Amino acid sequence: MKVAPSILSADFTKLEESVKRVDHATFLHVDVMDGIFVPNISFGPSIQKQIRAKYPDMVFDTHLMIIDPIKYIKEFADAGSDFITFHIEAKSDINETIDLIHSYGLKAGISIKPNTNPEVLIPYLDKLDLVLVMSVEPGFGGQKFMPNSLDKIKWLDEYKNQHNLSYIISVDGGINKDTYPLVEEAGANLAVMGSFLFKAENPNEWIDIVENNN
Repeated sequence: MKVAPSILSADFTKLEESVKRVDHATFLHVDVMDGIFVPNISFGPSIQKQIRAKYPDMVFDTHLMIIDPIKYIKEFADAGSDFITFHIEAKSDINETIDLIHSYGLKAGISIKPNTNPEVLIPYLDKLDLVLVMSVEPGFGGQKFMPNSLDKIKWLDEYKNQHNLSYIISVDGGINKDTYPLVEEAGANLAVMGSFLFKAENPNEWIDIVENNN
């Protein structure tokens, strides 16, 4: 399993320094919030572009928690995204959004909120590169892990294997030293870590532990 540090939990006054503390990770999770789809506002493509310039080798998974994501695909493609993940609960046409992401040569992901049944994803799973299971309500870091996400991860893993698909199963929310083994056992390939990781004395040490099963 890989770790994707969520820069939502980083120190924004020392952003470059904060990312340096987690640079053992292959992925970097970039949370983008519009204050409408979720009750919080983060940052736009210009900030991501600055981070990308400093860390050209990390895989940027841009998580768009915004009401109409299709309007911003080009901007975040230009800002250095590798994956763009949007919510099935948003209002953009799902197939058009996936196709637009792919048209820029990027990987496409869809996220589902805690109360969304993963079976709604069935029409799209053969087109997706990543599925993000939210194990907290999106919008704020530091929330407690919701155990019902484990059944969703298991379902997605079984469906992937049954249909010979290859999407990454990612999970975001309340992932720490106690919960990451649970989501890994359920079938997750990528764990988004925020508060736990950035509050650790040595975040890169935890990334090495999770990714190398030490």
